[in-house]
Amino acid sequence: MSIILAIESSCDETSVAISNNGKITANVIANQTIHQNYGGVIPELASRVHQQNIVPVIQQALSDAKVSKKDLNAVAFTRGPGLLGSLLVGVSFAKSFALALDLPLIAVNHMHAHILAHFIDDPKPSFPFLCLTVSGGHTQIVVVKGYDQMEIIGETLDDAAGRPSIKPQRFLTCLIQVVH
Repeated sequence: MSIILAIESSCDETSVAISNNGKITANVIANQTIHQNYGGVIPELASRVHQQNIVPVIQQALSDAKVSKKDLNAVAFTRGPGLLGSLLVGVSFAKSFALALDLPLIAVNHMHAHILAHFIDDPKPSFPFLCLTVSGGHTQIVVVKGYDQMEIIGETLDDAAGRPSIKPQRFLTCLIQVVH
């Protein structure tokens, strides 16, 4: 039996999930409404709110999954890319939590996780495939050859199409540079 606690803190939401033998048994997300007043995410505010949210969100996830921290087999965390301060909160908590419980750590690339999310439900894609990722801070075209074999073949030159501030007409003008 494998129970993994996963922490995601790359931007402005503190998210914690529990995976029990590959099945998600808890998924708790704390949103940050403080940014609504500013028209976008303020990195320093985001990291401070992560500090306030991380313990209650983890407690809620453990409760929802009906497991104790002693039942955990590993701790996964987002290592990047993302907002530095926000990532530091998640990484620091994950490392401390894992050290205190003598658990292994699993570092997860934020953009790879977006791509690998396609394998959660059926039908699952078969390798190789081409994937367009449109995230808040990144827009990429990726050739996915395997679970750990991904090659970025294009990405935006100016701004990410996934940013909330991007208007539909602006989305069309985000330039993509093909690497090869």
